[in-house]
Amino acid sequence: MPDFNLHAPYEPTGDQPKAIDDLVAGLARGEEHQVLLGATGTGKTFTIASVIAKEQRPALVIAHNKTLAAQLYAEFKSFFPENAVEYFVSYYDYYQPEAYVPRHDLYIEKETDINEEIERLRLSTTTSVISRRDVIVVASVSCIYGIGNPEAYGRVVIHLEIGGMYRRGALLRQLVESHYTRNDLTLVSGSFRVRGDTLEVLPAYEEQGLRIEFFDEQIERITAFDPLTGELLAERQRVSIYPAKHFITEEEKMKTALSDIESELASRLLELEKEDKFLEKQRLEQRTHYDLEMLREVGYCSGIENYSRH
Repeated sequence: MPDFNLHAPYEPTGDQPKAIDDLVAGLARGEEHQVLLGATGTGKTFTIASVIAKEQRPALVIAHNKTLAAQLYAEFKSFFPENAVEYFVSYYDYYQPEAYVPRHDLYIEKETDINEEIERLRLSTTTSVISRRDVIVVASVSCIYGIGNPEAYGRVVIHLEIGGMYRRGALLRQLVESHYTRNDLTLVSGSFRVRGDTLEVLPAYEEQGLRIEFFDEQIERITAFDPLTGELLAERQRVSIYPAKHFITEEEKMKTALSDIESELASRLLELEKEDKFLEKQRLEQRTHYDLEMLREVGYCSGIENYSRH
């Protein structure tokens, strides 16, 4: 594991050395809560960065809004250029929740605008957390919400290395199960394409694509390339391809979740019927059955986070 290597053009001064020592001592004693107080511009971020470097521990830094999180992300990125400093905030640029007006039988679809770059950074965060230990995650409060089972997420990671034998049909199915889509025309984030004996994948969490060249069922070569220009960037001996979405559910867990959702739906429909809310009942039943069918067929549906507690 790479060490946390602090890069700063200055040394701790003033009250900073004592604050760093006190915080480190508190961690050694197992204290769960410590408070660092300081006015704006007194170097609180640098002090915490110094504590991380001394302790050599991964860290989660939570900010109360995206603006402050972005500022802290940039600062920690400059302090630890050799380590995985990640950014995890809500990927919605715009969010209007779904609504229903029974008087007019009017259903307003949930409308969202997802920032693809932030989605990539979120996936990069979970990839780093699972694959390495020298990680600092700068997040907003969105990090407290469930995004699936980490064990299930880790089990569908695809590991490939030069000289390994892989059935290409099975490999393509694994990619689809990890929510990658096949697109033989344009390679976009979270997609793959097949050209003869070559498989190209653009991981949802990276800006570089992966080109895997086969001879029959054996991998001959793995390269990273620029998906825009096609320029080869680096040779790889082995790679790991992580899922393109966070909500990964194993088959048995999915069956249990679907059964629980159906039970909850039946209970809720009965309540609405007793209250003579027949339009609401019909709309809820229609929407939930559609989502259940999507979950059965493809393992994903729009608004899947609504069912995350199952």
